[in-house]
Amino acid sequence: MMPAVFHSCSKADSVIQNEPELSLWYTEPAADWNEALPIGNGRLGAMVFGRTDVERIQLNEESVWSRKGSYEDSDGSTAIPAVRELLFDGKYREAQELAVEELLQERLPTGTNAYQTMGDISITYEDSTEVSYYKRTLRLDSALVRVDYTRSGVDYHRQIFSSAVDNVIVFKEKAGKGGKIDCTIQLSRPGEGEVVMYKDDMIIMKQYVDTLQGVLFETRLKVLLKDGHIHSSGFGLQVHGASDLEIRVFAATDYLGEAQWVECEECMKRTMKCNYNRVLTEHLKEYQGLFNRVSLDLGSSSAANSPTNERLALVSEGNEDPGLAELYFNYGRYLLISSSRPGNLPANLQGIWNEHLEPPWNSDYHININVQMNYWPAEVTNLSECHLPYLEFLGELRESGRETARKTYNCRGFVAHHTTDVWHQTQLFGSPSWGMWPMGAAWSATHIWEHYLFAGDYTFLRDYGYDVMREAALFMSDFLVEHPKTGKLVTGPSISPENRFATPAGDTAAINMGPAMDLQIVWHLFTSVIEASKVLGRDDEFRSLLQDQLARLAPVEIGSDGRILEWSEEGLIEVEPGHRHMSHLYGLYPSPQYNWSDSPEYMKAAGKVLDYRLAHGGGHTGWSRAWMINFYARLKDAEQAHHHIQKLFEKSTLPNLFDNHPPFQIDGNFGGTAGIAEMLIQSHAGYVELLPALPDEWENGRVSGLMARGGFKVDMAWHDGELTELQIYSKLGNTLELRFASSEASITTFMDQIITLDDILRVL
Repeated sequence: MMPAVFHSCSKADSVIQNEPELSLWYTEPAADWNEALPIGNGRLGAMVFGRTDVERIQLNEESVWSRKGSYEDSDGSTAIPAVRELLFDGKYREAQELAVEELLQERLPTGTNAYQTMGDISITYEDSTEVSYYKRTLRLDSALVRVDYTRSGVDYHRQIFSSAVDNVIVFKEKAGKGGKIDCTIQLSRPGEGEVVMYKDDMIIMKQYVDTLQGVLFETRLKVLLKDGHIHSSGFGLQVHGASDLEIRVFAATDYLGEAQWVECEECMKRTMKCNYNRVLTEHLKEYQGLFNRVSLDLGSSSAANSPTNERLALVSEGNEDPGLAELYFNYGRYLLISSSRPGNLPANLQGIWNEHLEPPWNSDYHININVQMNYWPAEVTNLSECHLPYLEFLGELRESGRETARKTYNCRGFVAHHTTDVWHQTQLFGSPSWGMWPMGAAWSATHIWEHYLFAGDYTFLRDYGYDVMREAALFMSDFLVEHPKTGKLVTGPSISPENRFATPAGDTAAINMGPAMDLQIVWHLFTSVIEASKVLGRDDEFRSLLQDQLARLAPVEIGSDGRILEWSEEGLIEVEPGHRHMSHLYGLYPSPQYNWSDSPEYMKAAGKVLDYRLAHGGGHTGWSRAWMINFYARLKDAEQAHHHIQKLFEKSTLPNLFDNHPPFQIDGNFGGTAGIAEMLIQSHAGYVELLPALPDEWENGRVSGLMARGGFKVDMAWHDGELTELQIYSKLGNTLELRFASSEASITTFMDQIITLDDILRVL
């Protein structure tokens, strides 16, 4: 079969004018996976290639995971005290060697416990003649992919979406007047072991992901025709003479047991009674109820009339395109809605989109920044319920995490390290530079308090959230140890994630007592639990303990060169001065610990850390660059924040706008989205600040629906960098402390009150 040929001409030109900043669009099919377009309903995902000879739709279901091995809890009863003693004595190499020997298990091979593809739909078209007027579009406001083209004088139109209402992926293709669709439809999966059955108008594919403890999944593909005919063969479903082709895909696994099969079967029976228009209408209504909460306008340029991949290329050449930042922001919200829904698993390193059996880093949950970054935009972009899968997954780590805390550290509470997966492993393993890090649960638990600060969900905090936070804090409370030289409390043995230092003795090591990030996480978690206990009016004794320990916690030090020290001693020098992790700036972002009002010395020291990192090549991965945007937003350096958005586009964004680590990781998309929001609104320092880091390139614009801590929804517009319109909705009735430009206002609000700019000006 000859490949299709694609031409653009005047008809295509007329189609692409005045495209809104709610669409990714292209004039050619996807050549590879990084050009395909994602759809998802939080559980079922697909990558749509938009090909006209052999269409490929790569499928995912969030619980298709292998399980070929596991780790054991290390016995740290004698090793942990011995490692600490060596570290306190400055014997870093010896301490690390002991930790490797006694505590850190060897990492299991890649693919052992991995998130995997569910397979591919292939649609092979009999007609492979030349194609013209081709356009492929992802509509962010509708959560669907469109493919439009003309062949032999006939217009063809496809729509593909994944419905959360009906738990189904839907493919619809229509041929224009006089056109017919003749094709063969197949389901397949890489590797071996799948069982594929073709029956009338249905394909059923079953497979155990591995022969031990991985999941069993089943995919069902159902074809619906309005005309023409269909028959099954030994290798596919053959469609002939159809003017209207519809495919519906259902899937389930046994990850949560037999109930999922029953639920999927019932969903399929119910959905098959509904016509396409009903399924589409319900999908749009449900999805837009989330997506339409926020809108953003940062201005436009002539680049908006170019395909998305060309816009990226133009930005890389130095052209300004404020609309591309707007599109990227909307895309991040789209991806979060599409990969993380209540009742489902959290978004992993690739969200829910992965074509491999052995994906990079197993496509698992790295909880030393990556998964946390996935959820940075959730609250501020008004998608609070999309945060819940991560918060609930954290609670599911407790059973394993309690055993690890007890056996390895002789501590109460629960602990998790650098990596986990759907099997909830929490044990120590791997290289000391990333494995010896017991802060994953502690950092994750702060997200529960952030959820409360934005959403005010008292019931969630009372009935679930506080208990999880408390257990994470209980481990940290037991884990802290007094430094014999200073009398201050420090963590350890631990690391600054994935970085290493050179010692005064000339050795290279990673393990340390009291690295800066640890101390910042302890501060963040303890202050969060203290405030939560006050809100709930309980746990006075534990609150007092945490307050006492905070008072004794070792301070994060600023070195003689003015930078925040990454490790506890000034003589420890980073081996990679341009390292991608900037862990010792956790207190700047995402934590609220440092701000210009209360700790200007740390803000200045953080700026010097960034200067040094960047001067040595830092920010070279996608997610690291996204973190830079948030750092500079908190520093209120608008032009540097904007510069790093441009660099994110230039160096770390794939043609389909996926973040490029490389390879693809979704965290950079979410981190970049959060950073754009952080430039427009901040609320971490006890007040709501409007336009804190607005760059000159966004001098005119408007936004509606962003959320601030305290339960305030903000709509605003600005011109020449000056606020011109403002409406704030007080969801919870809290006191509003507001800052913009050089003005400050304090307003007592009541629940469901709307405050306007005129109201605020009257109290200034």
